[in-house]
Amino acid sequence: MANKFLKIFLFLVFITSYELRVTSYEMFAQDKIIAIVNDEVITQKDLDDFLNFTRMQLSAEYNNEKDLEKELESLKTDLLDKLIEDRLILQEAKKNKIIIDHNRIKAKIDEIRSHYGSGQEFQLALREQGLSQADIEARAQDQLLMYSIIDLKVRSKISVYPAEITDFYQNNSEEFITLQQREVESLAVASNSLAKDLSQILRQGGDINDLAKQRSLEVNKMTVYKGGELRRDVEEAIFKLKIGEVSGPIEAGETYYIFRLVKIIPPRKQILSEVQDRIYQYLFNKKMQEELINWLAELKRQAYIKIIQN
Repeated sequence: MANKFLKIFLFLVFITSYELRVTSYEMFAQDKIIAIVNDEVITQKDLDDFLNFTRMQLSAEYNNEKDLEKELESLKTDLLDKLIEDRLILQEAKKNKIIIDHNRIKAKIDEIRSHYGSGQEFQLALREQGLSQADIEARAQDQLLMYSIIDLKVRSKISVYPAEITDFYQNNSEEFITLQQREVESLAVASNSLAKDLSQILRQGGDINDLAKQRSLEVNKMTVYKGGELRRDVEEAIFKLKIGEVSGPIEAGETYYIFRLVKIIPPRKQILSEVQDRIYQYLFNKKMQEELINWLAELKRQAYIKIIQN
């Protein structure tokens, strides 16, 4: 009997020892230093948390898990470089004594939380990514610190002058020629047979506004161009119409649409006043990207960076 108890005791000691070694190995793997940036270290856990936080932020932009994971996979190759850059930017924010108001952090968390159906779903998503509320608050604060220092050191120093906008407009005039557009009116109903009846009445000369009023419908007006946001079959049906012609019913989900072509708007060159805001934004973003790259390169040049190979 004593031997039996001894065997059980030794077995439990072995199992406990094994579990401790596994746990210690997992903790060591997470705490493993993968990079040094000046006087700070980046661990495997930092990288894992960064990826998990990125997954939470991107999840709002992707409708299915497959597309989300594909995007994350494409980011993984540059993830450590991005984390190093972030660390340099944060160090610069601390040097400049940037402070973020707690209300801005709360607003950032609320923005992320709003993409989930409830607070419970949000907390579940955090647990699934191995994150805590404190982790996500710290990451949100880091992002706001980075935005602030980039505003101070880069964005605030960028200017776009009127002459630059004019030069761009004159040197890229072909980009400001609009496509041919079609102005249409449409009715939407829930029945295919009703859509056919309405289409027939309009083709026989009925007035779309009177018809809509009689049937308690709304006339929708829109301007479309090829390659726009409409479904291909809808776009093709509209572009086959002549002025005044009416389409047959086109099904979209549980709704049937009929379209009447009102006007064909030919291509034209937009004048400068129509596009100057768009040109300004393009030139500003271009300068911003260039200056941000240069600023980061200078931070890296002045920093001590060591990547620890596996």
